[in-house]
Amino acid sequence: MPSRKKTAMFASAFFTCICSFVIICVVLATQHWMSSEVHFSGTNSSVTVSLTYGLFSGTCGQFVDAGLMVSEKTFQVAANLGNTKAKSMITAIIVILVLSLLTSLLSSGFTCTNAVSNPYQTFLGPTGVYTWNSLCGIFVLIDMILFPVNIEENSLSTELARGCFSLLQTHVKSEHIYGYSYWIMLVIIVLNAASIIIIFFYDHSRYSKKKEQERPIENAPKDVILF
Repeated sequence: MPSRKKTAMFASAFFTCICSFVIICVVLATQHWMSSEVHFSGTNSSVTVSLTYGLFSGTCGQFVDAGLMVSEKTFQVAANLGNTKAKSMITAIIVILVLSLLTSLLSSGFTCTNAVSNPYQTFLGPTGVYTWNSLCGIFVLIDMILFPVNIEENSLSTELARGCFSLLQTHVKSEHIYGYSYWIMLVIIVLNAASIIIIFFYDHSRYSKKKEQERPIENAPKDVILF
């Protein structure tokens, strides 16, 4: 059976890992990654398309000069994208988030196992927790970089606006506000870092205690050691 200290430390890390897992599920499920206003100009009037969307779906509304809404509807992100690069990057972001979900789940399993037992394999201990939490944090960070790149480089909001309303003409400008579904990914990174720090302190204290136990033997006189 593990010591009380080990159980407490790994139980704390298990809690942060579970929180990370839940938040990744929220990120995937909610459609508030981006709110955009995309402005178009025509021969006689200008049109603004307002969009709020996530990785899978969203809503869009069309406004004319006076701010009067002409129409509003929901849409599927993949179906609305004609730009192959933008669609491929959205797919990549989803795949990487699923990988972060799996690594978070594995990290939760490892911390739970260590909280109730003493695994024989080295990788099932702190090494495994470091590995899975680091990978989860890296995956989430990659997604936080890829999504803005898709917005700016591939004009994701503009492409979605054109997919919603096909008669739009010349694009003038776009205004973007990142939603909570995007920003809470920072919390996932913080939680992964917290898990690593908790296990590091446990691992360090265990190593220090082991060294202290070895020190009396190293400092003992040779005749005592021989005896």
